[in-house]
Amino acid sequence: MSELLIVDNDKQCRKEVCAIIQGSKYSFLSIYESSTAHRGMLLLKQSKPSALMIDISLPDTDGIAFGKIALQLYPDLPIIVMTQLKMFELVQSSINAGFLGYLLKPLSKNELIETLDRVLIPVLSKSINRVMKSNEEPFTADLKNPIGSAIQYMQIYYSEPLTLKGVADRVYLSPSYFSRMFKEETGMTFVEYLSFVRVQKAKSLLRMSTLPIEVIANNAGFANSGYFATTFKKLTGITPSDYREQFHLEAEQGLTISSGGV
Repeated sequence: MSELLIVDNDKQCRKEVCAIIQGSKYSFLSIYESSTAHRGMLLLKQSKPSALMIDISLPDTDGIAFGKIALQLYPDLPIIVMTQLKMFELVQSSINAGFLGYLLKPLSKNELIETLDRVLIPVLSKSINRVMKSNEEPFTADLKNPIGSAIQYMQIYYSEPLTLKGVADRVYLSPSYFSRMFKEETGMTFVEYLSFVRVQKAKSLLRMSTLPIEVIANNAGFANSGYFATTFKKLTGITPSDYREQFHLEAEQGLTISSGGV
């Protein structure tokens, strides 16, 4: 589950953060709040969140000290500092402590979303990859069926930066011979087939999750969301956002028809 933990004794600020997130592409995040470091640490130990937002001035401890303890528990935890104090020393201390974001109050919606884009997308992508890869069987090349093996390999490692030479090496063929055989057996070039596989994987995530387009693009192996959108539209005729909206609309209509017929 994707979670955000907010530790801040400023109730109004917590409310603003929640409102911004719930009205954004990150509305799928489960948000947990604490006004003290003590309760915040209890929540932190119960479950590792996808990100932690902390105020520097907490009533029972220093926010930077709290963040350092959090990083001892979870070294790769993205931490975003919030404060009303515009001081270079605090920024420097936050950077030195290993925190990834520094936001001034009152919070700007654009700055908050941009910061979440920067720190959350890599985390969410890794999490999805880890779950999906755990359900896949290890790859073993079948020398009697090299193209079939190559297809299997691409289906497993589609999110990695695959190259024709790299996949050809996996099935023990020269790049030129592999390229020719691949086109003869699949009717597509290596690049065309890889794009097809990645778009199919992306479709599944678009249907079954509310993850941001950027996260889905990254998880499906595309270099950026712009290239993903271009490739997706080329193969399907519509944008990723339109595909998701269309699927959810059809699903809702299906439920309505089903309920009406009972």
